[in-house]
Amino acid sequence: MPVQGYMYPNEVELAWSILIVLYPFITGLVAGAFILASLERVFRVEEVKPTYRLALLTALAFLLVAPLPLQLHLGHPERSFEMYLTPHRSSAMAMFGFVYLWYLMAVLVLEIWLDYRRDIVLLSQSAKGIPRLIYRALTLGSMNLSENALRIDERASYIVTVIGIPSAFLLHGYVGFIFGSVKANPWWSSPTMPVVFLFSAMVSGIAAVMLLYMFTSWVRGQAVEVNCVDTIARYLLYAFLIDFGLEMLDLVHRIYEADESFRSLDFMVHTRLYLSQVVIQIYIGTLVPIGLLALTQLTRLAEKVRKRIYAVAGALTLVGIFAMRWNVVIGGQLFSKSFLGYTTYKVGIITKEGLLTAIVLTLLPFPILWALVKLLPPWAEHELTPEAGATPAKGGD
Repeated sequence: MPVQGYMYPNEVELAWSILIVLYPFITGLVAGAFILASLERVFRVEEVKPTYRLALLTALAFLLVAPLPLQLHLGHPERSFEMYLTPHRSSAMAMFGFVYLWYLMAVLVLEIWLDYRRDIVLLSQSAKGIPRLIYRALTLGSMNLSENALRIDERASYIVTVIGIPSAFLLHGYVGFIFGSVKANPWWSSPTMPVVFLFSAMVSGIAAVMLLYMFTSWVRGQAVEVNCVDTIARYLLYAFLIDFGLEMLDLVHRIYEADESFRSLDFMVHTRLYLSQVVIQIYIGTLVPIGLLALTQLTRLAEKVRKRIYAVAGALTLVGIFAMRWNVVIGGQLFSKSFLGYTTYKVGIITKEGLLTAIVLTLLPFPILWALVKLLPPWAEHELTPEAGATPAKGGD
């Protein structure tokens, strides 16, 4: 492995690979998708209602895959459950397992069940064969569809969403906290790291749901609600501006402070990370999408043109956020703590932590999302009524 200057022996090979890049990227999509869903449920932004259920299912699909990069990275993944049996409260990484479990079971799954409970009950009465058994199991024995029961579901779902917003902040802000708390690494040790991770998560999640909504509408032969994507794009622009402003604030602070690590970090940006950070992350993945989104807000463009711009801006946004994760995780390991040496990172192809594994893990949430959509359709035209072949149950749960 090519090494330049003086490197400590334990710094020649990187401890964290592309899988650890993938982990914060996937969790960011989860948090951002949930924040978009909360716009309709909590903040009553009715324009984004067509994406509400899709955003929840997207968050669940990616959240189920989120721990897999960590599992593959562990030397003994079969021991990972021990962090729940013997919690180590002083370890940020160990306690993150509880943060993940709380968000998955107490927030996301519960909100989806509350929102879909009426549909699940009706499907359990109208479906046939194995699907009927699945829907029966999903009812959890709660068959009451009275007006009062549905009102309780609505209220409970609202409360869960309100709780879920800070939980989503905690989920991905905690990832940034883990990096920002590593004092020995000046590339990571910044109090703005959790906030930057949080807003970049919002940006990536909103962009992902927008692209999925447009893609699924095209596949189903349905017209995209332009008012919906216009509103999503507007919120994406707002979040992007805040995220970029925070990153520039951190950069200016580092330049002004100019501590003993500054020359080493500056060399990294101008050499090993120039393509991934300056070209891909800042220019292609940040400035171009912001410019495209701003163009749609400042000028009157045809609907067809706006849709294409949103698709391009969304795709470039995801590329830029992934590059940001790469630059943080990989870039923070390429220089020595002596500030006198640099190493390189070469991604393997067919290895446990190689490129092929990363591609499979990146694509895995999509078949899971397809299965969830088949089981729990998020589209308005699939909303069921008792007259469609099912009789609502009466009485208590």
